[in-house]
Amino acid sequence: MQALELDALWVYLSGSPLVALALTLACYLAASALFERSGRFPLLNPVLVSVIVLVGVLRLADIPYADYFDGAQFVHFLLGPATVALALPLYRELPVLRRHLVPIGIALCAGLFVTLASTLLIARLSGLDDIVQRSIAAKSVTAPVAMGIAERLGGVPSLTAVFAILTGVFGAVVAVPLLSLLRVRDDAAKGLAIGLVAHGIGTARALGISERAGAYSGLAMALSATISAVVLPIAIGVLMPASG
Repeated sequence: MQALELDALWVYLSGSPLVALALTLACYLAASALFERSGRFPLLNPVLVSVIVLVGVLRLADIPYADYFDGAQFVHFLLGPATVALALPLYRELPVLRRHLVPIGIALCAGLFVTLASTLLIARLSGLDDIVQRSIAAKSVTAPVAMGIAERLGGVPSLTAVFAILTGVFGAVVAVPLLSLLRVRDDAAKGLAIGLVAHGIGTARALGISERAGAYSGLAMALSATISAVVLPIAIGVLMPASG
């Protein structure tokens, strides 16, 4: 009888939106604490750990993603205000930004070109079909924009979203150690590099470096998304003309 009552209680709780929200927050807070206690070990990035734990819990508890998202969508809603809040550190860096508009623009354009070229080259060498190549082309752009670009390119938006999220998580994990290995010391340069390739998730990591790194990462994320929305469809049309 007690087992039946516990089963009934779990069925009730698993369907409650508040459980999904509480689970998400608890996972992230625990992952953040673990990240800090490990001395910010890259592989224990809070986003990466949270994603792994949440996926495991949903699988074990057999909770459909749609049911989970009903509760966790409040966190999703906060992505908008959080993105807008990036304008504050950016505003504080405005005098410096004005003096370096040309090198920043050159760096962003060069970074976008290298990202697209390397992505398509690796995809072709891996034998991926045309639709997957079109879906993966916008992987380094923030997910909502990437999905819109993928639709215009003839790709699969949902597949693009997966690639974009994986790219952001991977960038957040490896960017800081890699930049340190390359002896990049300037926080502005770090922020630009991280925001360009790892968008929102990377920007959250850049804010952990410094406010300046976060400001430049947010700038790179916004500008790369804007430029990509215009340039990528044209570039793909030239590099991968539609058959028939």
